[in-house]
Amino acid sequence: MHPKPVPPKPGQESVWDYPRPPAIERCHARLRVVFAGQTIADTTDGYRVLETSHPPVYYLPITEEFSQHLGPAGGGSFCEWKGAARYFDIRVGDLVAEKAAWGYDDPTARFAPIAGFVAIYPGKMDACYVDDERVTPQPGGFYGGWITSSVAGPFKGGPGSMGW
Repeated sequence: MHPKPVPPKPGQESVWDYPRPPAIERCHARLRVVFAGQTIADTTDGYRVLETSHPPVYYLPITEEFSQHLGPAGGGSFCEWKGAARYFDIRVGDLVAEKAAWGYDDPTARFAPIAGFVAIYPGKMDACYVDDERVTPQPGGFYGGWITSSVAGPFKGGPGSMGW
């Protein structure tokens, strides 16, 4: 059973209006990631993936500077829409956030633009920002959505939401 969507306020999007299969769109908002007290990624050249009941998942380009903090992590997963994903650890000095990011080397044709980009679990970082707003991580540990004041839920990921 699906929950009752929260009516969006002016300037908000309802995640219940996002499509399934998901949509991908270019994102020129400033996306910033802080880990171990250091800004490890800062871009206005991202993508966001929008799927029913999920806050947006932001994909950031793997720039030369950002790549210095990414290392391969074991395992992988498969998305019915995007294909096979691989995971990355994020490192700054001796601090490591294990399996804190994921990406698709060879995504499906629909999601080809995110090849060479990674998504980051905001709950594993010190902070993630969309423009200057600090995001709240999507509930649960499986999904990597970024919740801001511009989206209305409820959001998949918490207890009892697996069947949404």
